[in-house]
Amino acid sequence: MENRILGLHHITAIAGKARQNLEFYTNVLGLRLLKKTVNFDDPGTYHLYYGDEVGSAGTIITFFPYEGARLGTAGAGMATHISYTVPEGSLGFWKKRFDDFRISAGEPAEKFGEKYLPFTDPDGLQLELVVPKNGDSRTPWSTQEVPAEVAIRGFHAVTLTLRNIKATAAILTDIFEYQLQEQEGNRYRYITNAVENAAIIDLIEAPDANRGEGGAGTNHHIAFRVKNEEVLMQFRKKVAGSGFNITEKIDRNYFYSLYFREPGGVLFEIATDNPGFGIDEPFDQLGSSLLLPPQYESRRANIEAVLPKLD
Repeated sequence: MENRILGLHHITAIAGKARQNLEFYTNVLGLRLLKKTVNFDDPGTYHLYYGDEVGSAGTIITFFPYEGARLGTAGAGMATHISYTVPEGSLGFWKKRFDDFRISAGEPAEKFGEKYLPFTDPDGLQLELVVPKNGDSRTPWSTQEVPAEVAIRGFHAVTLTLRNIKATAAILTDIFEYQLQEQEGNRYRYITNAVENAAIIDLIEAPDANRGEGGAGTNHHIAFRVKNEEVLMQFRKKVAGSGFNITEKIDRNYFYSLYFREPGGVLFEIATDNPGFGIDEPFDQLGSSLLLPPQYESRRANIEAVLPKLD
C-alpha cells in the first residue's frame, strides 16, 4: 500500500479577504488554523492552512487570500466542489449553524446513497457536508461551539467538472490506481482502496459547460498523497512516462511536491506526508505565529507591514 496514491493530501483555493476566510474556516466550520505563512511565489500574500489537530493528510484545505480579488467562476476544467464528512445526525446542527451565521446553504439532498448538505463559503467556494455510508472514524478538531459529535472529520471527495472525462479518468485508473465505483447520470465516482477516507474523486462530464475562471471562491489545485519522497519520485516517472509535463521535486516546507496539469485543465499535485507540520513549531502552538519560508526571513519586517491584520 505504501507505494500507492493514498487518496487526497490537500486542496488549495483562492480567497478574498484573509480575515473573513480565517473567521469562516475556524469559527464557523470549526477547523484548526494549522499554519500562517506566505505564498512561495508572492510573499505579500498569506498562505493559510486549516485541518485537524496535527494537519493529517486528507483534512488540509489551504488558501491564498488576495484582498480585493475579483470573484472567480467555477466551471469546466476545475475542481468545482469539495466534500467533507460529518457524523450521522449532524446535518440539522449544520443547517441551523449556517442559518445563524447567514451562510448560503441549500437543503439536504442525496447522491450515491449518501445524505449531504451543500453550502458556500463567503467567497462562493462550493462545499458539501456528507454523511458517508460507512462512517468516518477519524478524530476531529473540535471547539466549544462545534463539539466532536458533530465536527468535520476531513475530506470525503472532490468533484472535477470536465467537458470530457475520458483522459482524466485514465490518469485516475492507469496511473493513480483508482477504480470506477458507480455512476449517477453524468457523475462518475472513482475511488481508491488504498485508504479508508479522502479516497473519492467525482468526475462530472458536462460537454457544454463554460470554462471556469480563476478568482476568489475557486479551487487552485488538488493534491494527491504519497508516503514519502521515494514514492513521489516513482510517480514522477509514471506521469512523465505517460507523456505529461511534470515539475521537478519542489520543497514546500511541510511536504515535497510535484505538479502537472491533467488534460481536462485541472492542476494536479502529488505531495508527501513528510516532514509534516511539526517541523517549525510545536503541535500545541500550530498556527500561532507567522512562519516564513527561509528565503524570505530576512524580509520579515517588510512582509509583515504589507500583510493584512488577522487579529
